[in-house]
Amino acid sequence: MALRRGHRRSAQFLASVALLGVVAIAAAGCKTIGTPAPAPETTGALASPAAPRSEAEWRQESTTFGARYRENPGDPDAALRYAQALRALGQTAQAVSVLEQATLRHPDNRLLLGAYGRALADVGNLNQALDVLGRAHSPDQPDWRILSAQGAVLDQMGRHEDAQRYYASALKIVPDEPSVLSNLGLSYALAKDLPNAEATLRKAVGQRGADPRVRQNLALVVGLQGRFAEAETIARSDLPPDEAAANVAYLKQMLSQPNDWKKIARPQANARAKLAGE
Repeated sequence: MALRRGHRRSAQFLASVALLGVVAIAAAGCKTIGTPAPAPETTGALASPAAPRSEAEWRQESTTFGARYRENPGDPDAALRYAQALRALGQTAQAVSVLEQATLRHPDNRLLLGAYGRALADVGNLNQALDVLGRAHSPDQPDWRILSAQGAVLDQMGRHEDAQRYYASALKIVPDEPSVLSNLGLSYALAKDLPNAEATLRKAVGQRGADPRVRQNLALVVGLQGRFAEAETIARSDLPPDEAAANVAYLKQMLSQPNDWKKIARPQANARAKLAGE
């Protein structure tokens, strides 16, 4: 049975602690439909324009760059842009296929490797994602977005201490970057260190340019500590009152059940859920 709209939002709210479609927050992408939209990539020779904001824009992007890609599969920019649109529209397996072929043609293109690693994580191929992301930058030219993406994959694998080291490395390059702080806060939450999770997410929320999802992650962690009224107040900053209330009600219900942490810490299942309206 389909979830009511409020419950869909609640499920999205809870799924965020399992690190979402890996890399939406990991690389500061924007949230649209189906799955979180992929973030702009950074390393490599290709320029990355501002990401579309709506489903219609992503569909137009898919049509435009899909045609370019079919006309010339060797065009790395067309492959990248087409795959980004496919990921944003929830067509993750197709995105993986496009990027796999593109990286075979351009094995040294770090931008394509980064996108391919993220797409692999979308579909749950975590070991392969980690391997590909490891080839997307080098120690002498570290990319903080790739480091954060690697941390997100490690968190999905349950390797939270390892993940936190990657976030720390990213923060050495971009101190106080809100997307990395948000991932670090969620990592603490997955490791059941809620005080550190809250402190880190509050720091992330206070940074200029923090994505609205960072505030929702903070609301989640506050709610996990039983401070439901405060969590609802935080959630209302970005959601309509009825949806904020539904999130908190759903969280209360979840926490009243046994094995609640097992339900929350299911990164692969949550990351792969396709919820309309996200």
